[in-house]
Amino acid sequence: MTDPEFMSLAESLLRALELSCDRINDESDADVDNQRVGSMVTLTFANRTQIIVNLQKPLHEVWMAAKSGGYHYKWSGTEWQDTKGQGEFFAALSANASQQAGMDLVFTAG
Repeated sequence: MTDPEFMSLAESLLRALELSCDRINDESDADVDNQRVGSMVTLTFANRTQIIVNLQKPLHEVWMAAKSGGYHYKWSGTEWQDTKGQGEFFAALSANASQQAGMDLVFTAG
């Protein structure tokens, strides 16, 4: 994968994350604050816990730091997969966000 290809795919992921936050906030009382600075998005929940998603451009990876730990994702050709076989990015984000928010939250790629 070239650097421009990675950036295009990774930017789509970050945009989908932001759009999911907007949808979640419109459809529920979850109150998930999302702030983007460059290639990093910080999600802050009502209980002040956070999930941070950051691009690791030299490695062509997306990293997620949640209360449960840190995760690395690479593009598989169809989706962002955990480098240690722990599943797909949006499923993991949904599970971690739900745990931290104390309610079911669903983040999607599109």
